[in-house]
This record gives sequence, structure tokens and C-alpha cells, in this order.
Amino acid sequence: MNAKQVKIGVIGGGSWGTAIVKLLCNQVDTVYWWVHKKESVDHIRNFHHNPRYLQSVEFNPGQLVVTNRLEDIIPKCDILIMATPAAFLHSVFQKYPAENFKGKIIFSAIKGMVPEYNAIPATYFKEQLQVPYEKIGIICGPCHAEEVALERLSYLTIGCSDTSVAQHMADLLACRYIRTTVSDDLFGTELSAVLKNIYAIASGICGGLGFGDNFQAVLISNASVELARFIDAVHPIHRDVKSSAYLGDLLVTAYSKFSRNRTFGYMIGKGYSVKAAQLEMEMIAEGYYAVKSIVEMNKNYNVEIPIVQCVYNILYEKIAPAVEVRILTDQLS
Repeated sequence: MNAKQVKIGVIGGGSWGTAIVKLLCNQVDTVYWWVHKKESVDHIRNFHHNPRYLQSVEFNPGQLVVTNRLEDIIPKCDILIMATPAAFLHSVFQKYPAENFKGKIIFSAIKGMVPEYNAIPATYFKEQLQVPYEKIGIICGPCHAEEVALERLSYLTIGCSDTSVAQHMADLLACRYIRTTVSDDLFGTELSAVLKNIYAIASGICGGLGFGDNFQAVLISNASVELARFIDAVHPIHRDVKSSAYLGDLLVTAYSKFSRNRTFGYMIGKGYSVKAAQLEMEMIAEGYYAVKSIVEMNKNYNVEIPIVQCVYNILYEKIAPAVEVRILTDQLS
């Protein structure tokens, strides 16, 4: 299919959804874009930028079909990129008939767990929308939407069990400042994208408590080992977890000033309640929801994941961060 003629839609109007629309506009004549709030839809149509996220990105209105109605987009598109927060994914699609996804390709740009099912998005798309795994892919980093908006050189990994499908999406997203690579590890890359948000919260909590760079290095190196241990237990195939899709994504999320999960964790470490931190940020920290799902999921695998458990105990068991992190320090090496 000619890249200019492919019918592709993006579901989600947050930072990452906005960044992906920007990238697609480099390659595709028309991008279909679902944004939840009607006032945001109207603003994009009238003023050609997203009023809430990446406001510096200006769109050519002739390239966009923007709407807050799924029925205006899904039937028309061959490929759909999901970029809504995982916590809201089920509420978006629960009343939308699954038969409308027949024959479509879905890519997830979501880095969280669907809490109603304790499932990664790929599993949700397979079970609830009845899309076969060979037509499900993931778009992962290491990459922050803010740097895409600034057109800073960034790298994306595109994963799908059918690598020809992944390569097609890689070609659609590649441009002067985006390099792409392809992977067949759908489940590993998606789980890694979930876990790195939890570890970024841990990093932020420790920063808020006053731990320095020396400890952060130990924390994140241990997190990389823990991440590998978990995804190998869940989906045991050969993979190099030192590559950018795994380790690179973990590092940028744990250290970057753009990381909302690290920011959320920092506020928790400084003494904010979960609710106060969420209200202050006005953005979704996927790791907050993901840590509960991963702990539930791990009941089937019994993997040793002390950093994940630490974050869970702070956020959900309401154990004081200083107490819980002190316990964690004795488990790291």
C-alpha cells in the first residue's frame, strides 16, 4: 500500500498521541485523529494545535480529520494507533462493537496495564476487540513526546510478531529526526514499557527523599535486572534486554526531566499524597495503575520483584516512603 494513501487513525489526544500525529503528517496525506474532549477538537480545528499538550506543534488542517466520535474514524482506517492512557482504554472501547475491528491492524503506543483485566494492551486487543496477535504491534522508545515536538534526534522500536507489519509502521514513523528499528518481541517490549514506568516512580521517590546519583545508579541497574527477570518469566524467548527498547527506555524514563512517572514519584517522596500529586500534575502517570496490575499478575509467576513491591507498598499500602525505601536498600546490590 502506498504510504501516502494509507488510512491511519490515532486514538488519543495526549502528548504521545499528539507527537505521533506530528510524525505521521510527514508521510501520510490524511491522518484521522480521535480526541476525547470536544473543546479540544474544536480548538485543533480552529487554531491548528492541541490546546493542552505539545502546544508548540502546529498542524496543517488540510491533513487532519479530528473528531471526538470513534464512529467517524474506526470504520475508515486500515491502521489504528492507540495512544489513550491504559487506565481509560476499556472505558473508551467497552461499548464499541468488536466486529468493527475485523481486518484492521492495531498498534499500541500505550505504556501501561489495562486495570480491569490486569492485562497488557496487546492482550486486551486480542481478547476484547478480537484482533489476532499478528495484527497487533507496539510503538516504544526510548522516546519522550516533548523531544519529538522539538525535533530532537530520537529512536523508536516497533514490535510485532509479523515483522513485515512492524516494518510498515516503522517506515511511516521514520523521518529526519526519528530513527526506527523493528522487533518481533511484542510481549517483552510491551511489558518492559509498563515496568519502566514503575521503576521511574521508584527513582522519583528516591530523589524526593534526597538520595543522590550514586544510589540512583544502583537502583536502576537493579531495576534492569528485575525487569529482565520478570519478562523472561512471563514470555521466555531470547532477547537482549540491554538494547534500547528495554534498557534505553528504562534509562530515559527514570532520569529525564520530561518523565511524568519520575515527577509523580518525586512528589510522593516529598510527602504529597497520591491524590494531591495527581491533581498537581494534571497528567496520567501510567506507573501508578501499572504497579497494582503487575503485583496481581505476579501472583501467577512468583518472580522476585522487590522494587515493584516497594512502589506498590508506598502507593497502595500507604507505607511511608522513607520506611519502605530503607527496607529496599538492604535488598539491592
